[in-house]
Amino acid sequence: MFDGLILFGQSIARFSTPEVIFYALLSSLVGVIMGALPGLTATMALALMTTLTLKLQPSQALLILICTYVGSIYGGSRSAILLNIPGTPASAASCLDGYTLARQGMAGRAMGIATTGSVLGTLIGMFFLAGFTPILGGMALKFGAYEFFWLALFGVIIAGTLTGDDPLKGWIAGIAGLFIAGIGQEPQYGYERFAWGVRDLAGGIQLVPALVGAFGFAELLTSMRNRQLPVKISAFDTVIPKLGDVTKYWRTILRSGLIGTGVGIVPGVGEDVAAWSSYAAAKRTSKEKEMFGKGSVEGLMAAETGDNACVPGAMIPVLTLAIPGSAPAAVLMAAMIIHGVKPGPLIMVENPSFVYDVVAMMLFATIGILIYGLVLTKALVQVLRVPQHFIVPIIFVLCSVGSFAIAGRLFDVYVMLAFGLIGFFLRCFGYPMAPLVLGIVLGDLLEKNLRRALLLSDGDLSPFFTRPISACVAALIFGTIGFKLYSLYRKRKAAA
Repeated sequence: MFDGLILFGQSIARFSTPEVIFYALLSSLVGVIMGALPGLTATMALALMTTLTLKLQPSQALLILICTYVGSIYGGSRSAILLNIPGTPASAASCLDGYTLARQGMAGRAMGIATTGSVLGTLIGMFFLAGFTPILGGMALKFGAYEFFWLALFGVIIAGTLTGDDPLKGWIAGIAGLFIAGIGQEPQYGYERFAWGVRDLAGGIQLVPALVGAFGFAELLTSMRNRQLPVKISAFDTVIPKLGDVTKYWRTILRSGLIGTGVGIVPGVGEDVAAWSSYAAAKRTSKEKEMFGKGSVEGLMAAETGDNACVPGAMIPVLTLAIPGSAPAAVLMAAMIIHGVKPGPLIMVENPSFVYDVVAMMLFATIGILIYGLVLTKALVQVLRVPQHFIVPIIFVLCSVGSFAIAGRLFDVYVMLAFGLIGFFLRCFGYPMAPLVLGIVLGDLLEKNLRRALLLSDGDLSPFFTRPISACVAALIFGTIGFKLYSLYRKRKAAA
């Protein structure tokens, strides 16, 4: 424990330079602005910022990305409270009570509650990130190829199950992602797969252009399809949080922080599920159930605490298992790999200080959103007045330039455009994007461990089902699929 505190202190000292603090505050501001603008999600913000930070030092680039991540999840609450439009999917639950409070003339208080919940939620998640990552990392060292194969598959299946209305569509999206990850040269013998004679395609689909297209260009097309109405921002009072709101609802804050962190650890689920789960738990246990949906301070506090606690929680499986806990975490993991950081079980052996570097980066991001939430709210909400036709061309240029800048290949721009169109049409037909992204990210991990396991067992499949941890994860996967298929069968039978 004391070793961890020493490493954390060293990380804080290393990052406490004017240049790093400037980067942290600036990227947190960028995150808040992009999160506040409806249609620009945290995943899109991270994908764009990844392309813009390729030439920076790894520590600076990851600091910027983590601050952008935390800032954008927090920023979504601004438009949710003032416009009843969630800036990000994670802020949808905040609309229920945040906008109602704003209509009652308490928009400033609602934003103060959102700031309080976001800061405390992030701090709770950071505590578990610092405390449990070394423990889970040590446990993960006992995993073999069989366990990692099942864990990669579990991430895709559980993301498909929980991130959409129809698990079948989620699983199809996840399998499509695994197929896309298999395009290019086979890693062991080098023969081409699904390249159809196209030389650029034989090199494989690069992750970042695909993510920029799926979350950047596709979201631009979606926002252009759903034209933005003229913005009317409600007047608001002071945004300084009240101490009484914290002391009165401390149980809700603690519970929501635990739920958010726990949801973040589950691969591929993400901040929106964390917010809704925290909101539902608060409503079930509240003494003011009748106030939920009518301007409940407790409901808004629970939603904002839960979605922000999910951010550090989503980093735990990234660092210990190299399996992302959410779609933004998947982009962040890709950025780590680009910058030479290898997340996974060995990180606590090879680079133990990196975990505490991540915690320190999140602390700087938390300070950033606290400052912007208390001091600059009135100035920041003015970005909500920026017309959509000014934002769309800028984002499109960033998507194109960023994709090209990664390797200087025009092919990557084509990949970005293709994935943007695919992502747009998939959304139109109700297919979630998180399983697709997770499939692309985890495809390489799944294939390598399947090969390794089959080599170790000389082609025998029985170790996949006889090793204790491997058998448990496999049972969880097949149990989830069986339960969901049975639920769908009963639902359709009842509807017939």
